[in-house]
Amino acid sequence: MNAIQPHFQPGDQVVDRDLFRNAMASVGAAVHIVTTDGVAGRAGFAATAMCSVSDTPPTLLVCLNRSSSVYDAFRSNGVLTVNTLNPSHVNLSGLFGGKTPMEDRFAGADWLEGVTGAPALADAIASFDCIIDSHVASGTHDVLLCRVLMVRQGEAGDGLAYHQRRYHRLGQTSLLDG
Repeated sequence: MNAIQPHFQPGDQVVDRDLFRNAMASVGAAVHIVTTDGVAGRAGFAATAMCSVSDTPPTLLVCLNRSSSVYDAFRSNGVLTVNTLNPSHVNLSGLFGGKTPMEDRFAGADWLEGVTGAPALADAIASFDCIIDSHVASGTHDVLLCRVLMVRQGEAGDGLAYHQRRYHRLGQTSLLDG
C-alpha cells in the first residue's frame, strides 16, 4: 500500500493565523476552569479546548498553551480537574482567563478537594477529577489526555458558552421541542 503524499511540506503555513482565530471565534464552546494542585502548587486557567475522548476508560482531552504561566504546575502535578461552568461564573472565568494572581483567582469561589487533590468548583455543573495519562505537543500547545477518576455532578441548569468572543447562556430548551 502506498502512502498518500501531501501537496505541501511540513511546516508550510497553510492558513493565516488571524484568519484562523477569527473563524474559530464562530465555533461556540462550553467554558471550563481547569485546576491542579500538588508539589508545584495550586493553579488554574479558563478553557474551551476540552472534549470527551472515550467512556472506556473515561478520558478527556484538554489543551494547554506551553507559554502559559500555569504550564509548569500542570506538568509537575500530573493531575487536574475540569470544572464546567454555569452563567453565574462569568466573572470567575474572567479571573482564570486573565493575568489575575493565582490566589485571587481561587479566592473568587468555593472549592472542594477531589480525589487527586485538584480543586473542584463547589457549584460547577460538573467536575471531572483526572490524572494526566499522556501529553502530545502540537503547535503552541500540549494536548493532555486525562483519565477521569471521579465525576461530581452539580445541579442541572444552564451552561456557559463562549461564542464570537462573548459569553452566552446555554439553555435547556431543545430546538426540536417545537
